[in-house]
Amino acid sequence: MPKVEDLAPKLRSHGIELPPGVVRVGAFGDSDELSQELLSLIRVGRKRGGAALLWAYEAESEPLPRIGEIEIVVNYFNAPCFVTRTTEVEVVPFNQVSAQFAAREGEGDGSLEYWRKAHWACFSRDCGRMGRMPNETMPVICCSFEVLNVVPVSQAG
Repeated sequence: MPKVEDLAPKLRSHGIELPPGVVRVGAFGDSDELSQELLSLIRVGRKRGGAALLWAYEAESEPLPRIGEIEIVVNYFNAPCFVTRTTEVEVVPFNQVSAQFAAREGEGDGSLEYWRKAHWACFSRDCGRMGRMPNETMPVICCSFEVLNVVPVSQAG
């Protein structure tokens, strides 16, 4: 991931100033194709949530997201696309992620069934990289966010 201090000037060149507070860098998807798809859902207002395995944060010694944090969302090639603010954070077992959260993530048809199928596949890949086995109770970080700024598509990379 690029550093905040490297992305801030790029955002400023588009007239985007980062609000005060903790700022982190994040991304959606583990391939260019998936990243583009998820970023498009954010751009049209359908996606306002994201999920990640707690185990991945632990493996990288990353602090958990916190309400009020600012995130510079980058695409698969690390170009900034959005500035968001975290509005909710909850850690729940995979099999207890709610239908409401699945809808907030806005992927596929927005159903919990779709969410479980798609995220099982993604989390299984993550587990494989960490040498872990996925299971129904693996801890999932469910974050909701609001979009503060959008980098124009022609400029996002």
